[in-house]
Amino acid sequence: MEVDSGATSARRTVRVDAPAKVNLYLHLLGRRADGLHRLDSLIVFAGVGDSVTVEAAPDLTLAVDGPFADRLPSDDDNLVLRAARFLAEAFGSDNRTGATIRLTKRLPVAAGVGGGSADAAATLLALMRLWKIRPGEKQLDRIALMLGADLPVCLAGSPCFVGGIGEELAPVPPLPPAHLVLVNPGVPLPTAAVFQARSGPFSEAARFAEAPADAAALAALLAARGNDLTVAACGLAPAVAAMLAALDATPGCLLA
Repeated sequence: MEVDSGATSARRTVRVDAPAKVNLYLHLLGRRADGLHRLDSLIVFAGVGDSVTVEAAPDLTLAVDGPFADRLPSDDDNLVLRAARFLAEAFGSDNRTGATIRLTKRLPVAAGVGGGSADAAATLLALMRLWKIRPGEKQLDRIALMLGADLPVCLAGSPCFVGGIGEELAPVPPLPPAHLVLVNPGVPLPTAAVFQARSGPFSEAARFAEAPADAAALAALLAARGNDLTVAACGLAPAVAAMLAALDATPGCLLA
């Protein structure tokens, strides 16, 4: 995540980008006793996303703007505010628990691109700089998992193999540049609902060690894998199936 900081009217501000998260493949390996799924996935980050700007202030407040601002609550249910409060309660001091937070929401809500998780991760990174606090890795991971399974990889902000329920990150071989087309039909599809609708056998882990030479080689590797939530997603939102078919029929498409 790109971080910029500077002074505005003698008040320090910090800005952090929150890029869209993309699962290039997603295999579900099984289900734990607590109901959470064990997974194996390759996650990368796109060149589009939201952004979070924080500025020192007496209290914690949140303002949301951007194309999808009206789809997102700005009250206590917002993951950004929850992330800020968790960090303040765990590591803040008398002069390090307040901030004016501005979230610019460019990613669709409930779109499967980790927007809420990326926003919360960006908030944690921005406030850590603003408040000049440095939690240990395990402490930060604990806060991240309290907020959601995608938080650890969003904090890392780089391509990773992801395992466990999202807390196990492993490096990937070098990946080639690839152009991705992200399409959203405007139909919210909450991740929890997709997991609940999923049925059938579980998959095996499918990590690879070779570095794909180009986008075509990467697409070939991914074609041998899959997304175990696709069938459930298409069943809940037929527009997703229509999108995939349209992409697949587009000249030059290596993989939909």
